[in-house]
Amino acid sequence: MMTESKRHPLRKAGDDRATAQDVPDTPQTRASAYRLAFTDDDFMCRQELRPVRLQLELLKPEMELDAHGVKSTIVLFGGARIPAPAHKDKARTKTLADLSHFYDEAREFARLMTLKSMESDGQDNVIVTGGGPGVMEAGNRGAVDAGGQSIGLNIVLPFEQAPNEYVTPELCFNFHYFAIRKMHFLMRARAICVFPGGFGTLDEMFETLTLIQTGRMSRVPFLLFGRAFWEKIINWDALADAGTISDQDLDLFQFVETADEAMKLIENWDTAPARQEVPGRSK
Repeated sequence: MMTESKRHPLRKAGDDRATAQDVPDTPQTRASAYRLAFTDDDFMCRQELRPVRLQLELLKPEMELDAHGVKSTIVLFGGARIPAPAHKDKARTKTLADLSHFYDEAREFARLMTLKSMESDGQDNVIVTGGGPGVMEAGNRGAVDAGGQSIGLNIVLPFEQAPNEYVTPELCFNFHYFAIRKMHFLMRARAICVFPGGFGTLDEMFETLTLIQTGRMSRVPFLLFGRAFWEKIINWDALADAGTISDQDLDLFQFVETADEAMKLIENWDTAPARQEVPGRSK
């Protein structure tokens, strides 16, 4: 019987990839059919390969986060157009300029949370943002202020921009599929913090609230920074009065104004398991 030390492992894919490139240049080896499937970009981008690409986008960040020991995250959603106070004079509108103080609140919250994370092993409550400018930059920047790591989940857009400079390089990911990116925002989430923003922020906020409302996700601290902003753009009470949501759904989130207030609420939040039924909806 062959002993463990004498067994020959299968060749690694990387070995064959290198070997396949070192071949004579002939019509046969130049043909796309000859390329190894996993090295053939044209093949991998075919419509029929979408399920494989979805799986890869789920697996790659998951495996990297596991390798770096990231166990749980604190999610920061918020507008890419909100400037740092030092640059509010360049804001496109007066409202954006007035909202610039939330850049500092996001930065300070991320700093405080990262310091708390580092009191243990720095692997729990890691700040995660969308990796872009505005509130996202502030979140990653606050983690740097504390001397810790943070995650950036970037997305390829027609007006592509580079990730902000404060994301930990080893934890800076890029996505094609919004759906898989959203999964990675929430798979390790211990708290959700939503700052003023536009369509993207609203999309992320409502999808997460829906998951909690319907019991697909356990209840976690869900904080909306800036009551005046949120109550101006969304009539929450009107939704409850109309019966399209229940009164209990208004308890799924709380408003905060400052980083210190947010830290205290998260620390004292009465966590609860996922809902077993949706209030106000008949079975």
